[in-house]
This record gives sequence, structure tokens and C-alpha cells, in this order.
Amino acid sequence: MFLNKMVSGRKTQTFIINESASSSPNPLSSSVSTRNLGKSHLGGVIFGCKNSTIKECFFKQLFGLPAQHFSYVKNIDPGLPLFLFNYSDRQLHGIFEAASTGQMNINPYGWTTDGSEKTLYPAQVQVRVRLQCQPLHENQFKPIIADNYYSQTHFRFELDHAQTSRLISLLASLAVAPGTSVTQSAAKWRTSFQALPQNDAGGKVNGFKALALEIEHSNHSNQKSDSTDVASSFDEDNRPLEAQLDAKLVEQDEKNVILMKLKELALRCEHQDLPTLGFVDDTAVMNGIQLEDETFPILRCEHQDLPMLGFADDTAVMSGIQLEDKTFQGKPTGVEEEKEESPHSSAECQSTIAQLSQEVQELKAFIAEQTQKMGILEQKLMEAEIEIQQLKDSCVTLEPVPNPTEALVNEMVIEAVDELHLDPNESIFLVGGYDGESWMAAFDTYYPSQDVIKSLRPMSSIRSYASVAQLNGELYVFGGGDGYMWYDTVESYSPANDQWTLRPSLNQKKGSLAGATLDNKIFSIGGGNGVEIFSDVEMLDLDIGRWIPTQSMLQKRFALAVVELNGVLYATGGYDGNDYLKSAERFDPREHSWTRIASMSTKRGSHSLVVLNEKLYALGGYDGSAMVPSVEIFDPRLESWMTGEPMKNPRGYAAVGVVNESIYVIGGIQVCQNIVDTIETYKDGQGWQETPTRAIGKRCFLSAFAYNQI
Repeated sequence: MFLNKMVSGRKTQTFIINESASSSPNPLSSSVSTRNLGKSHLGGVIFGCKNSTIKECFFKQLFGLPAQHFSYVKNIDPGLPLFLFNYSDRQLHGIFEAASTGQMNINPYGWTTDGSEKTLYPAQVQVRVRLQCQPLHENQFKPIIADNYYSQTHFRFELDHAQTSRLISLLASLAVAPGTSVTQSAAKWRTSFQALPQNDAGGKVNGFKALALEIEHSNHSNQKSDSTDVASSFDEDNRPLEAQLDAKLVEQDEKNVILMKLKELALRCEHQDLPTLGFVDDTAVMNGIQLEDETFPILRCEHQDLPMLGFADDTAVMSGIQLEDKTFQGKPTGVEEEKEESPHSSAECQSTIAQLSQEVQELKAFIAEQTQKMGILEQKLMEAEIEIQQLKDSCVTLEPVPNPTEALVNEMVIEAVDELHLDPNESIFLVGGYDGESWMAAFDTYYPSQDVIKSLRPMSSIRSYASVAQLNGELYVFGGGDGYMWYDTVESYSPANDQWTLRPSLNQKKGSLAGATLDNKIFSIGGGNGVEIFSDVEMLDLDIGRWIPTQSMLQKRFALAVVELNGVLYATGGYDGNDYLKSAERFDPREHSWTRIASMSTKRGSHSLVVLNEKLYALGGYDGSAMVPSVEIFDPRLESWMTGEPMKNPRGYAAVGVVNESIYVIGGIQVCQNIVDTIETYKDGQGWQETPTRAIGKRCFLSAFAYNQI
């Protein structure tokens, strides 16, 4: 998987294109950072969930994260300690362990509504309980994984051996005692989750929204995720609805009480000479005993002279007991005892069995009904979340004002901005991105000379790590992601009427790609989808109405940079899956092929590339160890790179535009993953100048395009 590594202190961290505790089935789901621990250094993994997805995690014994996390999920082997963090109540559950290797798409439809779409959390592992413990609140375990936190509420999911050992020790101190392990929390796991559908489409992902600066998988899923944290937690924002869901389970609890009383009644047969029923996870299971041509499960009779029972997860299960000619056979003991049946006790036990079977069937029907109702409520909750996010993205939020005077001042300021004579040719379009709190669908024009920003009609969806290009007076935005998944969607903006229009989709979903316009066609170049890195190039031909595969680059490149100059496309740097690149190549449509050109002196990905005075400027980026401030300049006439004056600060994932023969570098990521809130400006003969921006604030993973190029 392609990762953009960053240095934080002495530890190497990694930016995954997207990222998610993705609450995974995970909250800044998304560009999520990972620690990039090797297989030998990986001591354990935390997965993410929310109230709406935790049930399916337990019921299906399956944990999952967005595809971006497969870089370390693939290092999971059977037996590796695992933990589950619930973003809704900020509690950590454990101790689990892997029952399989980490794989892609063990259940391709997990945590989805009806199986009509593929899962958003394909990096999966099967799990089993190692030790049932009371959950830990965040303030209890946070000191142990303090190094994994990259914001107040987001942390990376990969644990080293020392962290894993300390977490296991802390959880083990809260272990549920054997024999009483069916505590309230354990009982809830067992009874609440049996009712979920057992098909591949059985659960609903209601929660991990963030490509966390690690994407983290998931956070609040959500939505802030591991290594990332994936998540924005609408569970907390909609507690009244959750209260309704909890109320719906009251009747189910009453059913459980009835079931327990029936068990107690059945146990009264324990001194009789007949076997009774046994239960696993509060549900009767068949164990091969025949009574009057009807098969019933076996209930343990602790005081009879029967073979010893096997125990699994603190629940008694029969180990090979059979009723043949009134003889019980258990584990080899060398002794067989025949028991005489009492007609009276037999009739009583059979009556109890019949009652219990009826109650179990009624309970199953009741749970199925409640599950269906909960599914409908969860669907409504998800629709509400989407609507809320759309409202947030389409509104310009003002700071609360304590009195009418301040409100009047704010209104006057807004009117003053509207009355400014702003020249569009001196503006830069800013597209989507991340502001440290949320992923954005915002679309703005920024006037750097006056540090003024004007909000335009937002895009139809949240979008970051996207690419932009112009065609026929419109700005095309394509690819990228929303913190959970990558897009193949394309939309164009018309400055003339402030409207967005959906356009033909790319042939593949991808992010951190590059784009440029050449010969009245838009080219989508390179990028990746969390599993693969592409050298592919697609071309949008509006006459045909679709994207057409064309000549691929010589190298795979993720987080590359591309520009057009004098009818030729230039592609520089990026990540090929193994290392960051200093190589560069160009595409000449007359030759219809890519050709290598001189390499840069510095490896760089997530950098920027612009044209100024007929030269290419490669700015900043990540060299495989750290963000760099260096600048290199390519002169096509000399076919060589030269070192330019470095920027004031190292940064990558920034927005860059050229206005009035000046380069503007806006926002981005700096050292230790800090989001930059300054702008640097370069002009020949004047060097670099850095200024704060009150209009934009912190913003990264965005795209930019100068208005004067449309």
C-alpha cells in the first residue's frame, strides 16, 4: 500500500491516502496516519466501531477497517491480540485475538444495509474472545497509548508489543470471574447479537466518517480511524433516537428473564436420571441426544454421575454425550453406568423441554422483529447524518455573537466584503480538503492580495485528495475521497452560473491522483485506491462522452504532481509502493508516449508543481522521512533541474496557484502533521514571504486552481 511517511519525534509515522479509530465498522476516517509497524514489531491492533455497528462485530466475530488500513491489517496472524474501541461511548473492549490472518473482503457485504453495495470496511480479520473483561474508558487506557494520539480524540490503531502488554494487563485486572462470566456486558454481547441476520449483508455501517489524519479509521467511523481513527460520532448527537432504540429492547430483556427462569426450572431435573438441556450463549444447541424420535439439546446436570462437561467461553457444552440404550458416554473414563428412567421424571422433563422450546421460538421471532425495527431506525439515523453534513457543508458558519451590537458589526463586515471590487483573475479556487475538524465539500474563491475568501456553491459531496483541471471554461473536479472511500465521480463547476454538473465517471476509483488539460481533453494521471498504485492515464473526451484509457506512465505514481507546459504534460515524483521518487517523465501527444527526463535531486511526494515564467517549480512535499521546504526548478530548454530558494517552512498536501506572476502556497501539512494556517508567496527577485491568513485558517488535502487559467 502506498503511504506517505512523516516523522514525529523519533517515531516514523505514515499518512495513508485517506484514512480511519476509521470507527471502523470505524472517525477522521481518513487521510489516516499509521505507525507503519513491521510484522515483527506489531504487538496488537485496535479496531473501531460505534453503537450501530458493535453488535455485528461481535455477532459475526469479524472486525473490519477501510481498505487504507490493509497496510498493517495484512500483518495480523492468528493469535495476535486485538481490541475494539467504541467511538459512541469512548470505551475499549477486549481481550480478543485474531482467529484468522488479516485479509481483504472476508465478508464483502459486512456492515451494509441489504448487501446491494460492497462493504466500506474490507480490511478484515476473524476474531475470538481470549478473555472477557469489563471495558475501559478512554481516560483509563489513553496514558498507555499516548504516543499514538495525533489529536485530542484521534489515535493510531497499531500497537507495539509494550503497549499491547500493558493494555492486556490492565484489562485482565478487570476480567470477569470464571463461572460468573455471563456478566451484564457479556450477556448483552450474547443475547443482543444473536438476533442479527446471518447472511453476508447482515449489518449496517452507520458510522465511520473520517479519513482521519491517519484515516483514521473512524472517529467519533466514526467516524475519526486507526492508525487511524475513522469517525464523526453522530451517535452522541442523536441520543434521543438511541434512547428510543434502548426502550425497544426493554421487552427483549423481559423475554430474557423468562428464558432464564425456564432454565432454572429445567435445572430442577438435575437429580433425576435423565439428561436435560444445555445452553451455549443463552441459546439451546443440539448435541445429538434422541428422546422419542425428537432431538433436543442437553442441559448439564451437575450432581448426576455423568461424564464431565467441556467449557468454552465460560459456558458449559457437552462433549460427546450420547443416549444409546439408556447409556451415557463422555470422555473415556473406563466406566459406563446405566441409569433407569423414571416415567414420572421423564414426562416432567419433556414437558419442561417443550415449554422451553416454545419460549425459544417466541424469543427468536421477537428478536427478529426488533432487529427489523432497529434496522429501520438506523437507516433513518444515517439519512439524518447525511442531511446534517450536507447542511453543514452548504452553510457559512458564523461565530456566535453575544449581543446585537456585534451582530450588526458582523453584518456590516459581510456587506463590506460584498462591496469590494474583487478581480476574479486575481483569485484562486480552493476545493474541499480537511480543516482539522471535518472533511469538506466547500468550494471557495480566495483573493490573496486582500486575504478575502468568498464561499461559492459547495460540491455535491465531501471531497479531498482530488484533482482539478479546466475545460471549456469550466472547472472539473475528479477522484479523491470522503474519509471512508475513494471516488470515481466527476463534477464540473461553471463560474458563469455558480452551478455544478455531474460528468462521466472515471474508470476506477482513486485518490491522490493528478490532472491536466491537453488538446481540449482532460487527463487523469496515476493515483491509488488504498490497495493498488496506478501508472494508468485516462482521458476525458466530451465528444465521446466517457473516459478513455490512454498511454500509461513509465512508473506507478501516487501523490504525484503534473502540469501542462507548451503542449506537453510533465509528471514528477510520487510514491510507487516501495519508495518516494525523484524521477520525472513527460508526455508529448505528437509522439503519444511517455519519456523520461532528468530526475530531481530530492525525492518528493504530496508536493506541488506549477508553471512560472515558462519553468516548472516543484515545491515541498515528503521525501520518505520528513516534509521538506526545498524547491527545484526545471527549464525545458536546458532539460535540467536547478535548486531554487527554499520555502520558509516544510509542507506538503498544500494548495498552490499562480496569480500576477507570483506563486501562492496555501495551507498543507507541516512537521509532526501540524496543519498550516499560513500562506507563502514567491516572486522572482523577491524570494519567499510568509503571511498568516485569517480568511482561510487551517486547511490541508485540498486542491487549487487559479481563476485566470479558466
